[in-house]
Amino acid sequence: MKKIFALLTALCLTMTVLVGCGANSTPVDSDSTSSGSQAADAAEPTELVVFAAASLTETLNEIAENYKAVAPNVTLVYNFDSSGTLKTQIENGADCDVFISASPKQMNNLDITSEKNADKLDFVQPETRIDLLENKVALAVPAGNPAGIKSYDDLAARLKDSDIMMAMGNADVPVGQYTQKILAYYDLNEEELANANRLTYASNVKEVTSQVSEAAVDCGIIYTTDAYSAGLEVVDTATAEMCGQVIYPAAVLKVSKNQQAAQDFLNYLNSDEASAVFEKVGFSPIQ
Repeated sequence: MKKIFALLTALCLTMTVLVGCGANSTPVDSDSTSSGSQAADAAEPTELVVFAAASLTETLNEIAENYKAVAPNVTLVYNFDSSGTLKTQIENGADCDVFISASPKQMNNLDITSEKNADKLDFVQPETRIDLLENKVALAVPAGNPAGIKSYDDLAARLKDSDIMMAMGNADVPVGQYTQKILAYYDLNEEELANANRLTYASNVKEVTSQVSEAAVDCGIIYTTDAYSAGLEVVDTATAEMCGQVIYPAAVLKVSKNQQAAQDFLNYLNSDEASAVFEKVGFSPIQ
């Protein structure tokens, strides 16, 4: 009995020492073991509003899917329309983080550093502005080319002498402005052609493309990229002498509440990965 009592006493003393050691040990700081990846996962969700020329619809939608792997916390919200309409919406206070125009004109009109900004509007972050892409102005025809139009030279001659009908953009959208330059290059009077029912108009390049696709007209002047996306035949492309270069500038806007995220996306648009998407439909990098 005495042996049992002695054994129990020794056991109690051992447990007391162990408990005391445990009480004096330093607790583990669970925060110090959190990984850098967990911090990255905690990035706040960001919504970027991108105003872009209608001719960029297909490419930017594809890029949005690719960008999810680059910036999973960023949601891209697009507003596609004619560059003139987008410029007006921005001027009137629309929320926009990044603007991509189908012509320098609309970007210049919002850029206080541009000499061509007659209204002195100040929306563009000048240091972010880049010339992103170049496109071509294409003469497209419906499937089978029923009117047999062969080139811009042929188009000019037949607009003067026959009853073919051509679709073009309105004067306030870039594709319409490029078309007006082509008509002037051939000494064609737009008003006379319109009065003779040889021209139809559209509010953006996608509407011109639709008229050609539906064979509502004999031909239309659109961009090479829109013809590619719609599966239309291109019989000719305009030279720089005919209508100038078709440059797409892009910039972050001063009204953006997400300046860094907007700049990151603009940087991505200028990357090799995004360029591959643009180039496969007919856009060219700026030389």
